[in-house]
Amino acid sequence: MPGKLIFREPFCSRRIQVGAVETIDLHAVEFIMIKQIIAIASLLAGTAALAQDAGDLGEAPPEAPYAAVSDLVELPEFLPGLGQLYVDPETLPAGPFLGYDRDGRLSATIYMPPIGDLEGGTSFDDLALGAESVSSVDIYYNAGHPGVEQPHVHVVLYHDPEAKGRLAK
Repeated sequence: MPGKLIFREPFCSRRIQVGAVETIDLHAVEFIMIKQIIAIASLLAGTAALAQDAGDLGEAPPEAPYAAVSDLVELPEFLPGLGQLYVDPETLPAGPFLGYDRDGRLSATIYMPPIGDLEGGTSFDDLALGAESVSSVDIYYNAGHPGVEQPHVHVVLYHDPEAKGRLAK
């Protein structure tokens, strides 16, 4: 009978009979659900903490240790599609790179992991975020450029729906 409560040992385990034979241990189901809720909450809290640990990055220029990429390597101050880039030099080559629009508003966080590193099994864990909200993500190949010379992937996290348009011009 569906919904029938069966006690195997008095008040130690709750089981529900689902069909003629199958029973479900409610304690096991509750335990799994609690673990999933804790994992999701930890992920969300960690993401927010990474964005908050970065300080106030909403407007250019960000505080140290971030530096303008155009001051570190021979690249234009503004790159269409990515914006005015800032990076903590200690995080190269993967980043995060912070992409600001022409009005100095943080619009994207960009990662540039080298393909050779990824193929070799390198993982890039716990990368910081420039901002907590992400409205869309673009991923594409790049053959290399000053600052990240080896072939790599651009992973671009746009922080609001209009960000991609603002960075394009």
